[in-house]
Amino acid sequence: MFGPNPDEKHPMKGFPQVGFIKNFISSPNIVVGDYTYYDDPDGPENFEKNVLYHYPFAGDKLIIGKFCAIAKNVKFIMNGANHKISGISTYPFQIFGNGWEKVIPSLDDLPFKGDTIIENDVWIGYDALIMPGVKIGSGAIIATRSVVTSNVAPYSIVGGNPAKEIRKRFSEETIAKLLQIAWWEWPKEVITENLKSIVNNKIEDLEAIKVNL
Repeated sequence: MFGPNPDEKHPMKGFPQVGFIKNFISSPNIVVGDYTYYDDPDGPENFEKNVLYHYPFAGDKLIIGKFCAIAKNVKFIMNGANHKISGISTYPFQIFGNGWEKVIPSLDDLPFKGDTIIENDVWIGYDALIMPGVKIGSGAIIATRSVVTSNVAPYSIVGGNPAKEIRKRFSEETIAKLLQIAWWEWPKEVITENLKSIVNNKIEDLEAIKVNL
């Protein structure tokens, strides 16, 4: 056996609160990699409801990599939440019509911060809030109830409101090696055979495996 089937909605038998997210997504602008899961006692099918203000006209995407762990109530605010801020009022008169549609802004008038990208092997704690256009690097940890307003470096731990770096998980040299190894891209058979090295920080073993792939 080489791990669970990534195409299963509920990979843990008898434990339906955990689901592989990609199998619950309906929006074409949400892309999720294999084995990334959402843990919610109310059901993983609720994940997409936590991607807020995700309107087609904005055109932004939420992209999440492989092997990420996302806790209950994690929310992603998308670019559709933005109001025009260059004028005197930020009130969105145009959405109510009845003569107010005359001030519909162009997309160029609205703040746009691009796609929200969560790379691989990221752990996002309970009730965290991710703001538009943020990029969270592989191996990062987002503490419970953090508000992430800016990019998060790979293999760093952040927390607070706004979230600040608490510390790096490893030295810069080790982080560079881990990003080059990119174990999450290995075939599932190779990952399964080398799980002990992955979970026990045997970086020398991983480097040797990478060379032979």
